[in-house]
Amino acid sequence: MSNKLSSLKGYTTIVADTGDFQSINEYQPQDATTNPSLILKASQQDEYQYILDQAIKEHTDSPLKGPALTESIIDRLLILFGLEILKVVPGRVSTEVDARLSFDTASTVAKAKQLIASYEAAGISRERILIKIASTWEGIKAAEELEKEGIRCNLTLLFSMAQAVACAEANVQLISPFVGRIYDWYKAKNGIDYTGAEDPGVISVTQIFHYYKQFGYKTEIMGASFRNVSQIIELSGCDLLTISPGLLQQLQDTTGEVELKLSKANADANQIERISLDEKGFRFMLNEDAMATEKTAEGIRQFSADIVKLEDLISARI
Repeated sequence: MSNKLSSLKGYTTIVADTGDFQSINEYQPQDATTNPSLILKASQQDEYQYILDQAIKEHTDSPLKGPALTESIIDRLLILFGLEILKVVPGRVSTEVDARLSFDTASTVAKAKQLIASYEAAGISRERILIKIASTWEGIKAAEELEKEGIRCNLTLLFSMAQAVACAEANVQLISPFVGRIYDWYKAKNGIDYTGAEDPGVISVTQIFHYYKQFGYKTEIMGASFRNVSQIIELSGCDLLTISPGLLQQLQDTTGEVELKLSKANADANQIERISLDEKGFRFMLNEDAMATEKTAEGIRQFSADIVKLEDLISARI
């Protein structure tokens, strides 16, 4: 009998949610995702000090000073981790734009182009890179512009149908709805430890999946930020699922078959009203969703704080 990870791979593309590329190969995911928190964590581990050292050494003769030098080193660090990950996975790696640019369309576009240029200079085609951008209105507009230039985007920190619809209308490559953080909010608010199909995070991704499939959107859906194996199993059939090494191990260690939960047939069986959003409609619909409003803002703050910690780590070394 196969294990649940192998069974799940029959329905869904598995992505490793980690900066720890040394552990990725064990689970043989198709893609991998990173974020500032994961890169910060990896950069503090002894086995990855050589990457941080390399990023700093490459700037020994740089004319840049102060914050500009630190920013350049961080950008290089992100690329170096991405390059190592791409040696392990056959597909794509997601590299995140500084979360402090989440409300600045022009700067997000500029940073994304800079990251892509760095990958291409290293011999990596842009088809293997997903630029991660927060699902703010400004971030979605940046992604829309980038997609027109063949720069594929992963819209992250996504918690609501408003964000999902705007991303699909902008023709972004992929969205990452955060299952676990939605679950966290409702558990804290209602005092209920949700499980299975009743989990609010699972419900949110299921609704987005049904909406996309019924109306024929090409944007990929990648469930993210899982707290337990149950959430993952309930979303079998989702386009992609990005899973931490700990949960990948649990799935691999558990024998049994996984049942298909999400499908085009199930999506078509639902009666769904199409949503049309301009900027004002997007902002109001998002504002009406307290969970999504709070978790998006919180996520941007957390990723921004970890970028600052990474800056401090590097500043202490140069």
